[in-house]
Amino acid sequence: MSEILDFAGIGAGPFNLAVAALLQGQACRSQFFEAKQQFDWHPGLMLPNAMMQTSYLKDLVTPVDPTNPYSFLNYLVAKRRFYDFMNAEQDAVSRQEYADYLGWVANKLPNLQFSSSVESVEDRGDHFLLQLPEGQVRSRRLCVGAGKRPYVPENCKHLLSPKCFHAIDIAKRNLNVAAKRVAVIGGGQTGAEIVLNLLNHHWGEPAEVSWVSRRSNFLPLDETPFSNDWFTPNYVACFRQWNTQQRAKLLREQKLASDGISPITLKALYQRFYQLTHLQKDGTRLGLYPGRCLEKLSHSGQYQLALQNNFNGDAELLNADMIILCTGLEECLPACLGDIGYLLARDEGGQLQLQDDFSARLPGQKQSRLYLLNMGRHSHGIAEPQLSLSAWRAACVVNSVLGKTLYDTGQATGFTHWQTPSLRKAQVA
Repeated sequence: MSEILDFAGIGAGPFNLAVAALLQGQACRSQFFEAKQQFDWHPGLMLPNAMMQTSYLKDLVTPVDPTNPYSFLNYLVAKRRFYDFMNAEQDAVSRQEYADYLGWVANKLPNLQFSSSVESVEDRGDHFLLQLPEGQVRSRRLCVGAGKRPYVPENCKHLLSPKCFHAIDIAKRNLNVAAKRVAVIGGGQTGAEIVLNLLNHHWGEPAEVSWVSRRSNFLPLDETPFSNDWFTPNYVACFRQWNTQQRAKLLREQKLASDGISPITLKALYQRFYQLTHLQKDGTRLGLYPGRCLEKLSHSGQYQLALQNNFNGDAELLNADMIILCTGLEECLPACLGDIGYLLARDEGGQLQLQDDFSARLPGQKQSRLYLLNMGRHSHGIAEPQLSLSAWRAACVVNSVLGKTLYDTGQATGFTHWQTPSLRKAQVA
Protein backbone atom coordinates (compact mmCIF):
# COMPACT_ATOMS: atom_id res chain seq x y z
CA MET A 1 0.00 0.00 0.00
CA SER A 2 1.15 3.56 -0.69
CA GLU A 3 2.13 5.90 2.12
CA ILE A 4 -0.81 7.45 3.96
CA LEU A 5 -0.82 11.25 4.06
CA ASP A 6 -1.58 13.02 7.31
CA PHE A 7 -3.64 15.60 5.47
CA ALA A 8 -5.05 16.11 1.98
CA GLY A 9 -6.91 19.05 0.53
CA ILE A 10 -9.35 19.22 -2.37
CA GLY A 11 -9.27 22.61 -4.05
CA ALA A 12 -6.70 25.40 -3.94
CA GLY A 13 -8.88 28.44 -3.34
CA PRO A 14 -8.18 31.05 -0.65
CA PHE A 15 -9.49 28.92 2.24
CA ASN A 16 -7.31 25.90 1.50
CA LEU A 17 -4.40 28.18 0.58
CA ALA A 18 -4.55 29.57 4.12
CA VAL A 19 -4.45 26.05 5.57
CA ALA A 20 -1.52 25.11 3.34
CA ALA A 21 0.38 28.27 4.28
CA LEU A 22 -0.08 27.72 8.02
CA LEU A 23 0.95 24.06 7.71
CA GLN A 24 4.32 24.91 6.19
CA GLY A 25 7.25 23.82 8.33
CA GLN A 26 5.19 21.40 10.40
CA ALA A 27 5.72 17.66 10.69
CA CYS A 28 2.67 16.89 8.59
CA ARG A 29 2.69 15.03 5.28
CA SER A 30 0.20 17.01 3.24
CA GLN A 31 -0.87 17.47 -0.35
CA PHE A 32 -3.50 19.70 -1.95
CA PHE A 33 -5.15 18.73 -5.23
CA GLU A 34 -6.58 21.29 -7.66
CA ALA A 35 -8.30 20.45 -10.95
CA LYS A 36 -7.27 23.70 -12.66
CA GLN A 37 -3.99 23.86 -14.56
CA GLN A 38 -2.85 26.90 -12.59
CA PHE A 39 -4.11 29.14 -9.83
CA ASP A 40 -6.84 31.65 -10.55
CA TRP A 41 -9.50 33.27 -8.40
CA HIS A 42 -12.83 34.19 -9.99
CA PRO A 43 -11.20 35.38 -13.24
CA GLY A 44 -14.67 35.86 -14.71
CA LEU A 45 -15.37 38.66 -12.23
CA MET A 46 -12.14 40.62 -12.71
CA LEU A 47 -13.90 43.75 -13.89
CA PRO A 48 -12.18 47.15 -14.19
CA ASN A 49 -11.82 48.89 -10.83
CA ALA A 50 -13.33 45.97 -8.87
CA MET A 51 -12.24 46.38 -5.26
CA MET A 52 -12.04 44.10 -2.25
CA GLN A 53 -14.48 44.52 0.64
CA THR A 54 -12.03 43.06 3.17
CA SER A 55 -8.92 44.64 4.71
CA TYR A 56 -5.59 43.39 3.35
CA LEU A 57 -4.54 42.73 6.96
CA LYS A 58 -7.15 39.96 7.02
CA ASP A 59 -5.07 37.97 4.56
CA LEU A 60 -4.27 34.25 4.60
CA VAL A 61 -2.04 34.32 7.68
CA THR A 62 -1.54 37.69 9.43
CA PRO A 63 -4.33 37.59 12.08
CA VAL A 64 -2.86 34.42 13.63
CA ASP A 65 0.77 34.52 12.46
CA PRO A 66 1.85 38.09 11.59
CA THR A 67 5.47 37.10 10.85
CA ASN A 68 4.46 34.39 8.38
CA PRO A 69 6.26 34.75 5.00
CA TYR A 70 2.96 34.32 3.12
CA SER A 71 1.44 37.60 4.36
CA PHE A 72 0.14 40.34 2.07
CA LEU A 73 2.71 42.76 3.48
CA ASN A 74 5.51 40.34 2.62
CA TYR A 75 4.03 40.04 -0.86
CA LEU A 76 4.25 43.84 -1.25
CA VAL A 77 7.87 43.82 -0.12
CA ALA A 78 8.75 40.90 -2.40
CA LYS A 79 7.14 42.71 -5.34
CA ARG A 80 9.06 45.90 -4.42
CA ARG A 81 5.91 47.98 -4.20
CA PHE A 82 5.44 48.50 -0.44
CA TYR A 83 6.07 52.27 -0.46
CA ASP A 84 4.07 52.84 -3.63
CA PHE A 85 1.19 50.90 -2.09
CA MET A 86 1.25 52.96 1.09
CA ASN A 87 1.60 56.28 -0.72
CA ALA A 88 -1.34 55.47 -3.00
CA GLU A 89 -3.63 55.67 0.08
CA GLN A 90 -6.21 53.39 -1.50
CA ASP A 91 -9.49 52.93 0.31
CA ALA A 92 -9.33 49.24 -0.56
CA VAL A 93 -7.14 46.74 -2.38
CA SER A 94 -8.16 45.98 -5.94
CA ARG A 95 -9.49 42.50 -6.60
CA GLN A 96 -6.83 42.16 -9.28
CA GLU A 97 -4.00 42.78 -6.81
CA TYR A 98 -5.44 40.46 -4.18
CA ALA A 99 -5.78 37.71 -6.78
CA ASP A 100 -2.14 38.28 -7.70
CA TYR A 101 -1.22 37.94 -4.01
CA LEU A 102 -3.09 34.64 -3.78
CA GLY A 103 -1.33 33.40 -6.91
CA TRP A 104 2.04 34.47 -5.46
CA VAL A 105 1.34 32.35 -2.37
CA ALA A 106 0.13 29.40 -4.45
CA ASN A 107 3.28 29.43 -6.57
CA LYS A 108 5.47 29.34 -3.46
CA LEU A 109 3.73 26.46 -1.69
CA PRO A 110 5.44 23.12 -2.46
CA ASN A 111 2.46 20.90 -1.64
CA LEU A 112 -0.05 22.16 -4.23
CA GLN A 113 -0.67 19.83 -7.16
CA PHE A 114 -2.48 21.36 -10.14
CA SER A 115 -4.21 19.51 -13.00
CA SER A 116 -5.26 16.92 -10.42
CA SER A 117 -8.99 16.34 -10.25
CA VAL A 118 -10.27 14.19 -7.39
CA GLU A 119 -12.92 11.96 -8.96
CA SER A 120 -14.22 10.20 -5.86
CA VAL A 121 -13.65 9.83 -2.12
CA GLU A 122 -14.21 6.69 -0.04
CA ASP A 123 -14.36 6.62 3.75
CA ARG A 124 -12.23 3.68 4.94
CA GLY A 125 -12.72 4.34 8.66
CA ASP A 126 -9.17 5.26 9.61
CA HIS A 127 -8.44 7.10 6.34
CA PHE A 128 -9.97 8.42 3.12
CA LEU A 129 -9.21 6.94 -0.29
CA LEU A 130 -9.04 9.56 -3.04
CA GLN A 131 -9.33 8.46 -6.65
CA LEU A 132 -7.51 10.65 -9.20
CA PRO A 133 -6.88 10.00 -12.91
CA GLU A 134 -3.23 9.37 -12.11
CA GLY A 135 -3.92 6.95 -9.28
CA GLN A 136 -5.08 6.65 -5.69
CA VAL A 137 -4.11 8.68 -2.63
CA ARG A 138 -4.83 7.81 1.00
CA SER A 139 -5.06 10.39 3.76
CA ARG A 140 -6.08 10.31 7.42
CA ARG A 141 -7.64 13.75 7.20
CA LEU A 142 -9.29 15.52 4.31
CA CYS A 143 -10.11 19.21 3.87
CA VAL A 144 -12.55 20.25 1.15
CA GLY A 145 -12.36 23.86 -0.02
CA ALA A 146 -13.82 23.56 -3.48
CA GLY A 147 -15.94 26.72 -3.40
CA LYS A 148 -19.55 27.36 -4.36
CA ARG A 149 -21.49 27.16 -7.60
CA PRO A 150 -23.48 29.90 -9.37
CA TYR A 151 -27.09 30.13 -8.25
CA VAL A 152 -29.56 30.36 -11.14
CA PRO A 153 -33.25 30.87 -10.25
CA GLU A 154 -35.48 28.00 -11.34
CA ASN A 155 -37.57 30.29 -13.55
CA CYS A 156 -34.48 31.26 -15.55
CA LYS A 157 -32.75 27.91 -16.09
CA HIS A 158 -34.74 27.01 -19.21
CA LEU A 159 -33.55 30.14 -21.02
CA LEU A 160 -29.82 30.08 -20.25
CA SER A 161 -27.88 31.05 -23.38
CA PRO A 162 -25.17 33.49 -24.54
CA LYS A 163 -27.80 36.23 -24.10
CA CYS A 164 -29.09 35.05 -20.71
CA PHE A 165 -26.33 34.00 -18.35
CA HIS A 166 -24.94 34.09 -14.82
CA ALA A 167 -22.41 36.83 -14.18
CA ILE A 168 -19.76 34.47 -12.73
CA ASP A 169 -17.77 34.45 -15.99
CA ILE A 170 -18.76 37.78 -17.54
CA ALA A 171 -15.18 39.07 -17.81
CA LYS A 172 -14.25 36.04 -19.94
CA ARG A 173 -17.14 36.46 -22.36
CA ASN A 174 -16.84 38.15 -25.73
CA LEU A 175 -19.69 40.47 -24.86
CA ASN A 176 -21.18 43.12 -27.13
CA VAL A 177 -24.11 45.10 -25.74
CA ALA A 178 -24.06 47.90 -28.30
CA ALA A 179 -27.60 49.21 -28.95
CA LYS A 180 -29.09 46.44 -26.79
CA ARG A 181 -31.49 46.60 -23.86
CA VAL A 182 -29.77 44.87 -20.95
CA ALA A 183 -31.48 43.76 -17.73
CA VAL A 184 -29.30 43.08 -14.68
CA ILE A 185 -30.96 40.91 -12.01
CA GLY A 186 -29.58 41.24 -8.49
CA GLY A 187 -28.88 44.16 -6.15
CA GLY A 188 -25.56 43.11 -4.60
CA GLN A 189 -21.96 44.12 -5.28
CA THR A 190 -21.64 42.09 -8.48
CA GLY A 191 -24.81 43.59 -9.92
CA ALA A 192 -23.60 47.08 -9.03
CA GLU A 193 -20.20 46.56 -10.65
CA ILE A 194 -21.75 45.20 -13.83
CA VAL A 195 -24.25 48.06 -14.07
CA LEU A 196 -21.41 50.54 -13.62
CA ASN A 197 -19.35 48.90 -16.36
CA LEU A 198 -22.37 48.79 -18.66
CA LEU A 199 -22.96 52.50 -18.14
CA ASN A 200 -19.25 53.18 -18.73
CA HIS A 201 -19.61 51.33 -22.06
CA HIS A 202 -17.06 48.65 -21.19
CA TRP A 203 -18.79 46.23 -23.60
CA GLY A 204 -20.14 48.85 -25.99
CA GLU A 205 -22.89 51.43 -25.54
CA PRO A 206 -26.20 49.78 -24.61
CA ALA A 207 -29.48 51.37 -25.57
CA GLU A 208 -30.93 50.74 -22.13
CA VAL A 209 -29.85 49.30 -18.78
CA SER A 210 -32.50 48.04 -16.35
CA TRP A 211 -31.40 47.09 -12.83
CA VAL A 212 -33.79 44.85 -10.92
CA SER A 213 -33.46 43.96 -7.22
CA ARG A 214 -35.69 42.30 -4.62
CA ARG A 215 -34.27 44.62 -1.96
CA SER A 216 -36.19 47.76 -1.08
CA ASN A 217 -33.34 49.91 -2.41
CA PHE A 218 -29.78 49.60 -3.70
CA LEU A 219 -28.34 49.24 -0.23
CA PRO A 220 -24.79 49.74 1.07
CA LEU A 221 -22.45 47.26 2.65
CA ASP A 222 -22.77 47.51 6.43
CA GLU A 223 -19.11 47.84 7.37
CA THR A 224 -19.51 49.87 10.55
CA PRO A 225 -17.43 48.94 13.63
CA PHE A 226 -20.15 47.15 15.57
CA SER A 227 -21.28 45.17 12.54
CA ASN A 228 -17.69 44.15 11.95
CA ASP A 229 -17.81 42.52 15.39
CA TRP A 230 -19.80 39.76 13.69
CA PHE A 231 -16.60 38.85 11.85
CA THR A 232 -14.61 37.92 14.95
CA PRO A 233 -13.73 34.58 16.59
CA ASN A 234 -15.55 35.62 19.77
CA TYR A 235 -18.82 36.15 17.91
CA VAL A 236 -18.46 32.82 16.09
CA ALA A 237 -18.01 31.04 19.44
CA CYS A 238 -21.23 32.61 20.76
CA PHE A 239 -23.16 32.03 17.53
CA ARG A 240 -22.42 28.32 17.76
CA GLN A 241 -24.18 28.09 21.13
CA TRP A 242 -27.50 29.50 19.91
CA ASN A 243 -30.34 27.39 18.54
CA THR A 244 -31.06 26.82 14.87
CA GLN A 245 -34.00 29.24 14.71
CA GLN A 246 -32.04 32.07 16.33
CA ARG A 247 -29.09 31.52 13.99
CA ALA A 248 -31.34 31.66 10.92
CA LYS A 249 -32.99 34.87 12.16
CA LEU A 250 -29.61 36.54 12.74
CA LEU A 251 -28.28 35.53 9.33
CA ARG A 252 -31.28 37.19 7.68
CA GLU A 253 -30.81 40.36 9.72
CA GLN A 254 -27.08 40.53 8.95
CA LYS A 255 -27.43 40.16 5.17
CA LEU A 256 -26.03 43.59 4.28
CA ALA A 257 -22.89 43.08 6.35
CA SER A 258 -21.71 40.62 3.72
CA ASP A 259 -23.84 41.22 0.62
CA GLY A 260 -24.30 44.99 0.49
CA ILE A 261 -22.74 47.31 -2.09
CA SER A 262 -19.50 49.14 -1.32
CA PRO A 263 -20.22 52.85 -0.69
CA ILE A 264 -17.53 53.86 -3.19
CA THR A 265 -19.34 51.85 -5.88
CA LEU A 266 -22.70 53.38 -4.99
CA LYS A 267 -21.22 56.86 -5.22
CA ALA A 268 -19.67 56.14 -8.62
CA LEU A 269 -23.00 54.77 -9.84
CA TYR A 270 -25.01 57.76 -8.68
CA GLN A 271 -22.54 60.18 -10.30
CA ARG A 272 -22.78 58.22 -13.55
CA PHE A 273 -26.59 58.26 -13.33
CA TYR A 274 -26.42 62.06 -12.96
CA GLN A 275 -24.24 62.41 -16.06
CA LEU A 276 -26.45 60.20 -18.20
CA THR A 277 -29.68 61.84 -17.02
CA HIS A 278 -28.75 65.51 -17.06
CA LEU A 279 -25.65 65.94 -19.23
CA GLN A 280 -25.81 63.18 -21.86
CA LYS A 281 -29.51 63.02 -22.59
CA ASP A 282 -29.04 61.16 -25.88
CA GLY A 283 -27.05 58.35 -24.23
CA THR A 284 -28.00 55.09 -22.54
CA ARG A 285 -31.44 55.00 -20.94
CA LEU A 286 -31.51 53.90 -17.33
CA GLY A 287 -34.18 52.11 -15.31
CA LEU A 288 -33.81 51.32 -11.60
CA TYR A 289 -36.30 48.80 -10.21
CA PRO A 290 -35.80 47.98 -6.52
CA GLY A 291 -38.39 46.03 -4.56
CA ARG A 292 -39.20 43.73 -7.49
CA CYS A 293 -39.37 39.94 -7.66
CA LEU A 294 -38.83 38.20 -10.97
CA GLU A 295 -41.94 36.01 -11.20
CA LYS A 296 -41.44 34.69 -14.72
CA LEU A 297 -38.95 34.97 -17.57
CA SER A 298 -40.03 34.23 -21.13
CA HIS A 299 -38.65 34.79 -24.62
CA SER A 300 -40.37 35.48 -27.91
CA GLY A 301 -38.14 37.62 -30.07
CA GLN A 302 -37.16 39.46 -26.90
CA TYR A 303 -36.98 38.63 -23.21
CA GLN A 304 -40.03 39.47 -21.13
CA LEU A 305 -39.58 39.83 -17.38
CA ALA A 306 -42.77 39.52 -15.37
CA LEU A 307 -42.10 41.44 -12.15
CA GLN A 308 -43.99 41.69 -8.88
CA ASN A 309 -43.76 45.16 -7.34
CA ASN A 310 -43.38 44.57 -3.60
CA PHE A 311 -44.26 48.17 -2.77
CA ASN A 312 -47.79 48.24 -4.15
CA GLY A 313 -48.40 44.69 -5.38
CA ASP A 314 -48.59 45.65 -9.07
CA ALA A 315 -47.67 43.17 -11.80
CA GLU A 316 -45.16 44.78 -14.18
CA LEU A 317 -43.62 43.77 -17.51
CA LEU A 318 -40.09 44.64 -18.59
CA ASN A 319 -38.56 43.90 -22.01
CA ALA A 320 -34.87 43.25 -22.71
CA ASP A 321 -32.50 41.85 -25.33
CA MET A 322 -30.03 40.44 -22.81
CA ILE A 323 -30.28 39.15 -19.21
CA ILE A 324 -27.35 39.13 -16.77
CA LEU A 325 -28.04 37.15 -13.60
CA CYS A 326 -26.19 38.52 -10.56
CA THR A 327 -27.95 36.08 -8.27
CA GLY A 328 -25.03 34.93 -6.15
CA LEU A 329 -23.56 31.54 -5.29
CA GLU A 330 -24.90 28.56 -3.39
CA GLU A 331 -23.33 25.95 -1.13
CA CYS A 332 -22.84 22.51 -2.62
CA LEU A 333 -20.88 19.39 -1.85
CA PRO A 334 -18.46 18.61 -4.70
CA ALA A 335 -19.35 15.63 -6.85
CA CYS A 336 -16.36 13.66 -5.56
CA LEU A 337 -18.06 13.41 -2.14
CA GLY A 338 -21.12 11.74 -3.61
CA ASP A 339 -20.34 8.38 -1.99
CA ILE A 340 -20.09 9.81 1.53
CA GLY A 341 -22.22 12.95 1.39
CA TYR A 342 -25.29 11.14 2.67
CA LEU A 343 -23.38 10.17 5.84
CA LEU A 344 -22.81 13.76 6.94
CA ALA A 345 -24.93 14.88 9.89
CA ARG A 346 -27.42 17.67 9.24
CA ASP A 347 -29.75 19.71 11.44
CA GLU A 348 -33.54 19.79 11.25
CA GLY A 349 -33.31 22.34 8.45
CA GLY A 350 -31.08 20.11 6.35
CA GLN A 351 -27.94 22.18 6.99
CA LEU A 352 -24.58 20.53 7.62
CA GLN A 353 -23.63 20.17 11.27
CA LEU A 354 -19.99 21.22 11.51
CA GLN A 355 -17.96 21.05 14.70
CA ASP A 356 -15.85 23.85 16.19
CA ASP A 357 -12.85 22.87 14.03
CA PHE A 358 -15.00 22.90 10.85
CA SER A 359 -15.05 19.11 10.63
CA ALA A 360 -18.20 17.26 9.63
CA ARG A 361 -20.03 14.92 11.96
CA LEU A 362 -19.62 11.37 10.63
CA PRO A 363 -21.40 8.31 12.04
CA GLY A 364 -19.49 6.11 14.46
CA GLN A 365 -16.14 6.74 16.10
CA LYS A 366 -14.04 7.72 13.11
CA GLN A 367 -10.27 8.05 13.28
CA SER A 368 -10.35 9.96 10.01
CA ARG A 369 -11.63 13.52 9.90
CA LEU A 370 -13.32 15.50 7.12
CA TYR A 371 -13.11 19.31 7.18
CA LEU A 372 -15.56 21.32 5.08
CA LEU A 373 -14.66 24.96 4.38
CA ASN A 374 -17.09 27.55 2.99
CA MET A 375 -20.02 25.32 3.96
CA GLY A 376 -20.68 26.40 7.54
CA ARG A 377 -22.67 29.61 7.34
CA HIS A 378 -25.50 28.05 9.34
CA SER A 379 -23.16 26.53 11.93
CA HIS A 380 -20.50 29.26 12.27
CA GLY A 381 -22.28 32.43 11.17
CA ILE A 382 -22.05 35.17 8.60
CA ALA A 383 -18.23 35.21 8.55
CA GLU A 384 -17.83 31.59 7.45
CA PRO A 385 -18.12 32.15 3.65
CA GLN A 386 -16.12 35.40 3.85
CA LEU A 387 -12.40 36.07 3.58
CA SER A 388 -12.38 38.04 6.86
CA LEU A 389 -11.64 34.99 9.02
CA SER A 390 -9.56 33.00 6.52
CA ALA A 391 -6.49 32.88 8.75
CA TRP A 392 -8.40 32.09 11.95
CA ARG A 393 -10.47 29.39 10.24
CA ALA A 394 -7.32 27.81 8.82
CA ALA A 395 -5.63 27.98 12.23
CA CYS A 396 -8.56 26.08 13.78
CA VAL A 397 -8.12 23.36 11.16
CA VAL A 398 -4.33 23.20 11.56
CA ASN A 399 -4.55 22.97 15.36
CA SER A 400 -7.03 20.12 14.98
CA VAL A 401 -4.88 18.29 12.45
CA LEU A 402 -1.72 18.59 14.55
CA GLY A 403 -3.53 17.80 17.80
CA LYS A 404 -2.00 20.80 19.55
CA THR A 405 -2.42 24.55 19.86
CA LEU A 406 0.14 25.76 17.35
CA TYR A 407 -1.83 28.98 16.76
CA ASP A 408 -3.75 31.00 19.33
CA THR A 409 -7.37 31.00 18.18
CA GLY A 410 -8.85 32.22 21.47
CA GLN A 411 -9.14 35.92 20.80
CA ALA A 412 -10.11 38.66 23.28
CA THR A 413 -13.81 39.06 23.95
CA GLY A 414 -14.10 42.54 22.46
CA PHE A 415 -16.39 45.33 23.62
CA THR A 416 -19.73 43.63 22.95
CA HIS A 417 -21.11 41.03 25.36
CA TRP A 418 -23.07 38.69 23.11
CA GLN A 419 -23.95 36.62 26.14
CA THR A 420 -23.06 37.14 29.80
CA PRO A 421 -23.53 34.14 32.09
CA SER A 422 -22.68 36.25 35.15
CA LEU A 423 -25.76 38.43 34.49
CA ARG A 424 -28.12 35.51 33.97
CA LYS A 425 -31.05 35.68 36.35
CA ALA A 426 -30.53 33.33 39.25
CA GLN A 427 -32.84 30.34 39.35
CA VAL A 428 -35.32 30.40 42.20
CA ALA A 429 -34.98 27.30 44.36
